[in-house]
Amino acid sequence: MPTRYLALFCLISLLIIIFGGGCACGPEYPPEVTEALDKAGQNRGQLVKVLEHYRAKGDSLEYLAAGWLIGNMPSHFYGTYVLQDTTGAEINFSIFDYPDYASLTQSFDSLEKRYGTLDFQAKGKIYDVETISAELLIDHIDYAFRVWHEKPWARWVSFDEFCNYILPYRGSNEPLENWRPVFWGRYLTLQNGMTDSTDATEAAVKINNDIMSWFGFDPRYYYHPTDQGMTEMIKNRLGRCEDMTNLTIFAMRANGLAVTSDYTPAWADAGNNHAWNAILIPGGKVVPFMGAEANPGSYGLANKFAKVYRKMFSEQKNNLAFQDKKQTELPGWLAGKSYIDVTGDYQEVCDVTVPFDKPIPDSVDIAYLCVFNSGEWKAIHWGRIENGKVVFTDMGKEIAYLPALYLNKKFVPYGPPFILGADCALRELRPDSGRTTSVQVAATTGRVQAASTDGIAKSFLTPGKEYELFYMADDWKSLGKAVAGDKPLVFENVPMGSLLWLVETNSDREERIFTYDNDRQIWW
Repeated sequence: MPTRYLALFCLISLLIIIFGGGCACGPEYPPEVTEALDKAGQNRGQLVKVLEHYRAKGDSLEYLAAGWLIGNMPSHFYGTYVLQDTTGAEINFSIFDYPDYASLTQSFDSLEKRYGTLDFQAKGKIYDVETISAELLIDHIDYAFRVWHEKPWARWVSFDEFCNYILPYRGSNEPLENWRPVFWGRYLTLQNGMTDSTDATEAAVKINNDIMSWFGFDPRYYYHPTDQGMTEMIKNRLGRCEDMTNLTIFAMRANGLAVTSDYTPAWADAGNNHAWNAILIPGGKVVPFMGAEANPGSYGLANKFAKVYRKMFSEQKNNLAFQDKKQTELPGWLAGKSYIDVTGDYQEVCDVTVPFDKPIPDSVDIAYLCVFNSGEWKAIHWGRIENGKVVFTDMGKEIAYLPALYLNKKFVPYGPPFILGADCALRELRPDSGRTTSVQVAATTGRVQAASTDGIAKSFLTPGKEYELFYMADDWKSLGKAVAGDKPLVFENVPMGSLLWLVETNSDREERIFTYDNDRQIWW
């Protein structure tokens, strides 16, 4: 018996008994499997067919894997979305009507001038547990075990790692498809010519080099309302970062490579968010890379992150969704059930204790920590309020944060912003209205602040454009407006100790926050 099976042998034998072997009244399953079967409705028979297929086959690991997939299946779905205005009316819009990103955004801006703010809203969810066929699920399981057994670079992968990083049949919320035989066949001779056929990273590089030859990034797909499936991606040969990571997961998991998708929901020093791939290597470490763009060992993240999370197929019982809490409403992605925090795998982190000066509403026992991203404070982590304070675990350093509560479906600042230093010390940014200073501002983002030969600071502001300076005090408060010339703007009576934000009138709000120290803008 291979080494990786030994530690599980007794447990699996017991589970086979628990699953119902020999029970005259029919099979019994673990609670999570029973719950999934109950949620399957008319599709229950398909899932039972999968379980009984592997029971009859007699392979205890395959049977356990099938139960693991089904038990974790209820929260997974294919999501559909529509573009709506503020009244809920649907607006017809397709990225395929535009040859490039510039023409697309120009048209989208025109639509917003006509209809007001537009946003993609969820239209429906097609749940796997209610629709997946026994044939598709069995095929996925069979191919996953085949590559785990056959591929030389997969021999060190434990059963737990196999379940988490090779076995799952989907990447995110794309339509269900049988992608394993397609990519298994495409790379059937992959190990031929490899320097070391047991090196998973070398195999991943070879596959990614092939993907890079035919698939690439296109920002138009930011406006594509659904995650693309395999068939779409092979046809379109373009996508956004979510598509790139999913395609790479398909290709690599189909060949026994333990690859996942890690992501940051909001950059800490820039707008937007990002997802990328990571490959598991012996010892439990991961090496980040970008599917269809950059290989393991040659990829670096472009911006600073406060948090990195990893998409998982299994439900993670430590997540906020499973915690006892007073508030039933959960904000956005933090309500997800299937992600884990892996920030510590990427950088040194700190646990941050934040005390609250103001009383906490009786209806609240969860607080959030936010980063500034695309003109707003966005939650990046949560913590439980106890004795008037909260601990936020594993936070990235040298980042500006804001503590907040989630009230009436909005994040409400509930304390001063602060800088988390490299030494894990907190520097609160409390504006002191009794002590003011003049501030000379030369840019709205972290460009290099140069000086001319005569010692006059150079401005990176656009002459003729109007700018407004804000400081943070429970909310953004204006310090006045000024029109830029060829020199930096000067604002008077700025409270010392403030977090500041210089915004161009009618901009896209991508300007960055800063502090003012030693007559310089320090960007966060």
